[in-house]
Amino acid sequence: MKSASRALVLALAAAALVLALSACGEKTDQTSPSGAKRPLTVMLDYLPNADHVGLYQGLASGEFAKAGLDVKLQTPSDPSAPLKLVQAGKVDLAISYEPELLLARDAGAKLVSVAAIAQQPLTSIISIGKKGVTKPAQLRGKRVGTAGIPYQHAYLDTILQQAGVPVSSVKETNVGFNLVPAMLSGKVDATLGAYWNVEGIQLERAKKHPRVIRMEQVGVPTYDELVLVASSRFLADRGDEVRAFVQALGRGYAQARTSPETATDALVKANPDLDRSLALASVRASLPVFFPKDTTKPFGWQAAGEWKAYSSWMFQQRLVSRLPNAAAITNEFLAGQGS
Repeated sequence: MKSASRALVLALAAAALVLALSACGEKTDQTSPSGAKRPLTVMLDYLPNADHVGLYQGLASGEFAKAGLDVKLQTPSDPSAPLKLVQAGKVDLAISYEPELLLARDAGAKLVSVAAIAQQPLTSIISIGKKGVTKPAQLRGKRVGTAGIPYQHAYLDTILQQAGVPVSSVKETNVGFNLVPAMLSGKVDATLGAYWNVEGIQLERAKKHPRVIRMEQVGVPTYDELVLVASSRFLADRGDEVRAFVQALGRGYAQARTSPETATDALVKANPDLDRSLALASVRASLPVFFPKDTTKPFGWQAAGEWKAYSSWMFQQRLVSRLPNAAAITNEFLAGQGS
């Protein structure tokens, strides 16, 4: 992660973003006249968990089938695989992360976020016990475990600088994805990278008394943790199917909000290795982040101003070589949008 920040006078043209995201008129889901279901492969960002509850509820309730789609979910071999496979045309859609999409586009990938799934950061700083960290200033002299992801390293630097803590006073240790074990074993005092709605809930139920610091509350610009990504080529060729999928997905998440127990059952039935009690607690904690804060906006809404601020931060941190343009996102496939 780059610790230096540079003065930034450049900014994305807000008007262009708004124009790219706004439109009137509504396109609704369409099924095939023959009744045949159109196949659609969707790759998850990681192992199935509470973040995906709307997907599994949509499958269980038949929402995708009603939209004329035969949806198949796939689990990635590693978290870097989904965007590569979408770009290569090996899968149709993928769930990924806003920063990963911006990095991929900076490298030349013609990928677009068509909907936000988790509309707030889930990544957090977590510590446990009575001596846990409750504010960034307490990180001075502490050991912080991370997964070695560059932009998360930049999160830590930004948070420390915002709190007036010398970056050199904090020892960052790459523990890979063993964030919780590293903390439980005492190898590190805190971690940055675990999700407050998954690992945080797990630690709470294990009575480890987790202390959680959320990224957007301590200096990192807010962002959409999970987004649905397609290639520009796929959108041009099969945009109607994307629209049908996104809107059916929204109904799946709406059903999860209405009945978390039923939706959790659908998630666990499809993934029997999940602990239902833990999954239900995680689903309940997660539900608010699946919907826009502005209740007039449809499921999946991506706020242009927030993407502008976050992408500018990535540019300041030298994570991307240029400011991403408005083509990184579109809201045209959401309910009530498009022409």
